[in-house]
Parts: sequence; structure tokens; C-alpha cells
Amino acid sequence: MRQTLPQFRSYFASLLSVAVLFFLVAACGNDKGKVESVSMLYGTSSKVWVTDKETNAAGDKVKQTAATEDMEMSFASNGTYAGSQSGKYVFDQAAKTITLTPDGGTTSSTFQVETLTDSKLTLVGQSGAKMQLKKK
Repeated sequence: MRQTLPQFRSYFASLLSVAVLFFLVAACGNDKGKVESVSMLYGTSSKVWVTDKETNAAGDKVKQTAATEDMEMSFASNGTYAGSQSGKYVFDQAAKTITLTPDGGTTSSTFQVETLTDSKLTLVGQSGAKMQLKKK
């Protein structure tokens, strides 16, 4: 079966449209693993984050309590954080970790930063439990 030039162009245009659509969906659909610079954590000087979703180590969704639904955490450009606790944080871009040390505390907690964009922050604890936060 022989195709004419107009039929070939139409077929090629259709394939190109599908490829572009696939690329856009793939590029926009998933931020997992995207860890941008530390400035995304605090914005211009500070940024407030609120709990969006939690999962346990098995990946099952954890039902949010009233306290966790209303939980806010803010990070400031001077290396401090505030929320249910206040303290200092250290963000390691290369290792994709954040270490939180509460004021007056001697023990710090380190979390893997799975996602950090302007509007989304996902922290993974040592057990594998995840907390997804969104910009307020």
C-alpha cells in the first residue's frame, strides 16, 4: 500500500503530537526525586509548610489527626525552623538530607529529602515513613 505525501505528513504530524503530549505529561506529572536548592525550603526569607499527607514505612496512608492536619512548620533563611518545636536545621544538598536540632536539645533528627520544590516538600524518616508537606 503506497501512501501519498499528504497522508504521510498527516501521519507524521499525529505521531509528533503524541510524542509532545507524552513528554509534557512525563515532565509535569511527578516531582518525586526532584530536590531543588535550599532556597526552595525558605523562599525569600521564610516559608510556612503544612502537612499534606503521611505514609508509614510500608507505604500505607496514615490517617491524619486534627493535630497533624493543622501542623505548620516554617523554615527561615538563617537556618532556624519553628513549629511544634523550634530549633536549627542543616540542609545538605548533595546528600539530600535535612537535620533538625531542637532548641536546648542534644539529639538531632535527620531526614532524607525526597522532594523539594517551591510548593512541595517530602521528608522520609529512618523507618521509611514519609511526610508530605505543601506550601501554605
